[in-house]
Amino acid sequence: MISTIQLDKKTKEKLDELKIHNRETYNELLLRLLENNSPTSASRESLIETLEVLSDPEVMKGISKALNEEEGVFLEDLEKELMV
Repeated sequence: MISTIQLDKKTKEKLDELKIHNRETYNELLLRLLENNSPTSASRESLIETLEVLSDPEVMKGISKALNEEEGVFLEDLEKELMV
């Protein structure tokens, strides 16, 4: 079923800016926006990224090393140094 909706000119211009290419339909654009901004997709993407990090031994070694090191710069010290 095809429906017609009314948009004001500014809304249409904003939608046009979000199109990947000029032949992308508004239906395709809206579906893409809805899929990418749903709570489940955000959680799914976050979970996938977390799994990728956890499954990379080199990244995990780097994280472990950084957590065990006591060297570092406090934010306040860095701010003072940059203000000089």
